[in-house]
Amino acid sequence: MTTFDSTKRSLPELLKDITNGKIQLPDFQRGWVWDDEHVKSLLVSIARSFPVGAVMLMETGGEVRFQVRPVEGISAKDVTDNPERLILDGQQRLTSLAQAIALVSPVDTRTVKGQKIKRHYYFDIQLSLEGENRLEDAIISVDEHRQTRSNFGRDIELDLSSRELECKQLYFPCDQIINSDDYEEALQEHSPESFGIYMQFRKAVINAFRSYQLPIIELTKETTKEAVCLVFEKVNTGGVQLSVFELITASYAAEGYNLRDDWFGSEDRNVDSRRARLARHELLKGVESTDFLQAITLLHTRQRKYQDIDDGKQGKQVRPVSAKRASVLELPLSAYQKWADEVEAGFIEASKFLAGECFFSRKELPYGTQLVPLAATMTLLGERWREPKVHQKLARWFWSGVLGELYGGAVETRIAVDLEELMYWFEDDSSTPRTVTDASFDPERLESLRSRLSAAYKGINVLILREGASDFFWKGNIQQLDTQEVALDIHHIFPRAWCEANGIPPKVYDSIINKTPISYKANRMIGGDAPSRYLAKLQNHDQVQLEDPEMNAILEGHFIPTAQLRSDDFTGFFESRKRLLMGLIERAMGKKALSEDMHS
Repeated sequence: MTTFDSTKRSLPELLKDITNGKIQLPDFQRGWVWDDEHVKSLLVSIARSFPVGAVMLMETGGEVRFQVRPVEGISAKDVTDNPERLILDGQQRLTSLAQAIALVSPVDTRTVKGQKIKRHYYFDIQLSLEGENRLEDAIISVDEHRQTRSNFGRDIELDLSSRELECKQLYFPCDQIINSDDYEEALQEHSPESFGIYMQFRKAVINAFRSYQLPIIELTKETTKEAVCLVFEKVNTGGVQLSVFELITASYAAEGYNLRDDWFGSEDRNVDSRRARLARHELLKGVESTDFLQAITLLHTRQRKYQDIDDGKQGKQVRPVSAKRASVLELPLSAYQKWADEVEAGFIEASKFLAGECFFSRKELPYGTQLVPLAATMTLLGERWREPKVHQKLARWFWSGVLGELYGGAVETRIAVDLEELMYWFEDDSSTPRTVTDASFDPERLESLRSRLSAAYKGINVLILREGASDFFWKGNIQQLDTQEVALDIHHIFPRAWCEANGIPPKVYDSIINKTPISYKANRMIGGDAPSRYLAKLQNHDQVQLEDPEMNAILEGHFIPTAQLRSDDFTGFFESRKRLLMGLIERAMGKKALSEDMHS
């Protein structure tokens, strides 16, 4: 099937279709942003018959429908609601040309520094005839009163505020390029001796605009929504990437539904924000509109799959559960309206589950992507996720994804598979999800975990905290102190200075094996001392006063081997803590991790 055609169209014909609304913009297109210098440069390029790039249009009338709007500067009252084509690429060029050439109102533009200004554009006729290389100097812009001023606006340097003044000074207004009858009649009246010069200008410059042909790539009405999204992104590489949310917003608007108001809210229309309601829960502050749409798409496609099965369809005819962008883009408005409130509740239940696993702030979450199948699962489970057997399986799946580092990168397929397989597993103990069976953790991975941004690093840190690890100095466990806004961070157990003095390389001492969450105060007291010295200093501090068994209990709460730490035995400490952390990881994953024997 042919999805596009290529041709050429004259500039006057294109501008006519833009001004009467036959060509409009899809609502996901952003506003016009070109500054005064860009507009002048574009006009010069066309006057010199230089190529200014192809324009991409999309034929309307197919299954893909978008909310539309006229090009900036053209009143919606004066155009049809049913354009024949939409601009996908070339908005800035076409808007600049429409405003400067096809409309008599001043162009709403800006200076190179971003200050908003209104401008009319003119060619200095005499300067234009000195040669093509003088056209850049010949094109000028004047203010909305058709004047240029100096001395802070007090002095008029050039006044073109009437047709007579334009004619007598031989300045040609660009808004007369398409049809110059009015200017020519005035010129005959006010400066007939200049008509010969003007005709030379008309032949050299005006005719260049009137005969200018723009290359057009036109997508047919059969083009899918996903293809529109992909094409738009490819041709708009210099701009902001078009999101799925924007495309669906424009599509739903064509059906009379304002998705943007639903997600972001609207004070004018007294519409509450779904995003704000989610953000009231600390762990959901980073939920994006695309995450929400993806969760709904999972549930919609799952329902559709079972409907296909009920209808007797088999094999390839049964449409799969999907979280891929193509499926999100196909999400019908009816499905969004059916699932939106339930999925919102599902995300909130997901945050409660994560709090139970001892995640309390968004920055602690290993993967934002894992929230999508979790929320969809919660939507289907309702209160059932609290049942001990269901909760145990859900936790095992979650930690397998985190510690197996399975939710980084492109995960659309895993998201869909996990929802399906989790729901089967809750009913059948033998149907273990692939994320659980695929997950493994090589003990050597502990030695390479140095970045606190990695999922496994975050996960292990939280596993330690949920065991109730207490601070080395302040009274209270780390998570309680965190809620009290005590300054906390992840610090070295054997200090960096001590390690460097003892020849231990950074790739070893910087691993998670030698780190644990403690307060800033405790870390300051540790300094660069050997553990035997800083432990004595901590225990004997006036505000602490701990006996060895009490301090040992705190250390063991961090899965720190006390004997090796107190004897400053880094090698023994490193191997012992590695084993202790592996035990913690294996309990969370519900299975033995990849053994060191297998690794070797």
